[in-house]
Amino acid sequence: MTMQYDVKSAHLSQSGFLVSDRSRLKQVTYVGNASQTGTLNFFDTAIAPYSAVYARSGTTVTVTKNGHGLQTGDVVGIAFNQASGVAATNGNYPITYVDANTFTITDPNSGTVSGGTVCFYVNSGASWMTSFDTLSGAVNAQQVPIPGEGILARNGIYTTLTNINFVTIFYG
Repeated sequence: MTMQYDVKSAHLSQSGFLVSDRSRLKQVTYVGNASQTGTLNFFDTAIAPYSAVYARSGTTVTVTKNGHGLQTGDVVGIAFNQASGVAATNGNYPITYVDANTFTITDPNSGTVSGGTVCFYVNSGASWMTSFDTLSGAVNAQQVPIPGEGILARNGIYTTLTNINFVTIFYG
């Protein structure tokens, strides 16, 4: 493999698009919030992720989003916020339709998360890429190089920041 010389960067201090076309995520640098734990989620998408709420009981995760428009077998890329230090497992999952406002996924891990906890998801060929968390008081810059050629985003790179002061990515 040869060295890539056309690496670019993007920076945000709020949730939003970092890249609007096909690229590879190469490195992530971020800083958390001094008083709270933080979460940084990356999605391969051309539209902003939907915000919903969820609960987990055992391996069943129930997601509620009014008028979600999904059908059984559709795949969502989803990232879950924590409730009392516990969260469902971020990833890309086929869903089971429950009703117009509810769908479920099967988490590879088991546990309990109370209802009303926030999650973000994408669908229609979009996907979850990766996530990073910080501890409360973690205010030093965290630099995470992505191994290999990086993570391929076919549609664009969108990030959600929860209690994260900023994120800078390097991509190409």
